[in-house]
Amino acid sequence: MTSSIDIPTDHHAAAALTAYLRAVTAELGIGLESCTLDHASPLSAYVALDQRHPAYPDRDFALLWDEERGWAAAVETHSGEDLIVVRYLGGTVAPTPEQVARFTEAVLADDHTIGTPDPPRLRTAGRAEELVALLGERVRP
Repeated sequence: MTSSIDIPTDHHAAAALTAYLRAVTAELGIGLESCTLDHASPLSAYVALDQRHPAYPDRDFALLWDEERGWAAAVETHSGEDLIVVRYLGGTVAPTPEQVARFTEAVLADDHTIGTPDPPRLRTAGRAEELVALLGERVRP
């Protein structure tokens, strides 16, 4: 993964994602320095958080985003393997920053009324123009 600030010129959806992540991280009270962006398909992002999930108090907690499934909350493993996803937000790949913040609060409160344990399939990766439009709708001017 590369820094979200290092936007390749050949992936214009990455610029839209960076703007969206800026809005989401501002709502969460953190900055883009907490993010990494993976430019491969599907486009994805990782947002490190300082909080801990109540069921995994000794593991780092993060939000994950990808262009097919949207947002997920996850905890790091001790072995460096894939993260353990504890919940998916669902609904849309580009919910409002306020919805992402409410989802994060709910997951950290072990509230299962928001999101789903099953991975949603919200769209197919690769349609950059559509993704740019979806992300752009969520960024305040």
